[in-house]
Amino acid sequence: MNNTEIYKKTLGFSLRRLMWDFIAFIVFAALTIGGFLIAETTADSGLIGLGIGAIIGGIVMYLILHYIAFSYKAGQIAMMTEGVVKGKLPENVIEKGKKVVKERFATVVAYYAVTGAIKGIFQQIGNGITAVGQAVGGDTGSTIGSTISSVIQTIVAYLCDCCLGWVFYRKDEKATKATLEGAVLFFKHGKTLAKNLGRVFGISILSFLAIGGVFGGIAYLILSGFPEAFANFSSEVVSKISDAPEWLSDPNVVTIICAIIIGTMFWSFLHSTFVRPFILVGVLRNYINSGINDIPSEKDFNALDSKSSKFKKLHEEVKAE
Repeated sequence: MNNTEIYKKTLGFSLRRLMWDFIAFIVFAALTIGGFLIAETTADSGLIGLGIGAIIGGIVMYLILHYIAFSYKAGQIAMMTEGVVKGKLPENVIEKGKKVVKERFATVVAYYAVTGAIKGIFQQIGNGITAVGQAVGGDTGSTIGSTISSVIQTIVAYLCDCCLGWVFYRKDEKATKATLEGAVLFFKHGKTLAKNLGRVFGISILSFLAIGGVFGGIAYLILSGFPEAFANFSSEVVSKISDAPEWLSDPNVVTIICAIIIGTMFWSFLHSTFVRPFILVGVLRNYINSGINDIPSEKDFNALDSKSSKFKKLHEEVKAE
């Protein structure tokens, strides 16, 4: 199977996840707006109600995305990995993906323990690069290090997904050891995997400009039809904040910012549903293939111990088992 075939076959996971994303967004928006309207009507404190509603809505949205949608994301990565390795996928790909996830991670806690370890390893190494840059070049070195670290953090999400794919591929190994192997692969085959940077950043930027621009423009056209509401909102914000920036007193600027936020949110949902999986298939293929004929060894683990305390801790746990 080529990348496009795998992408199309596994797109059902993304669509189901989008459904839950949409439900979470509606719940968040309803609670945020509801908080504003209730507080504005009962106590003339719409801004406070807006904040309370947003906090409650954010918690509910986090729970939905964290504990319900996870199975679809993990199942998609598992089936992408199978498509890359075996060159074929079952007809009932959704059910098979959920089954594989359940077999590999008996509980949600186990899943997030592994993914949390993966993120911690890559993020810690990115922070290390920033520190080295600062030590070598002072403020200039720190800026260079921070820039490099930012680039690394941008692709951390892809590396985490690829590493999770490796954990599914190495189904006969314990998840913790497979996690260590997956982390090593990036550093052992960095030149090969660096070829994916153009795909990751190029397509993502085009996606943001296209999707974010369209939905941001639509949002502005809709929001600009309620000038009085934004005038009242802007006035209340300025009255509550003693040193509020000047632009907050301009309802039109506030409207534009809200439109940009809405456009970005829609981009985030649609990009993660339709664009990101397409990028991920290609990145995942290179990642898995880089390790199939060169399984990381204990020597490779030792070399990475000094770069990440989180990695070293997991390594020691694996050796103690």
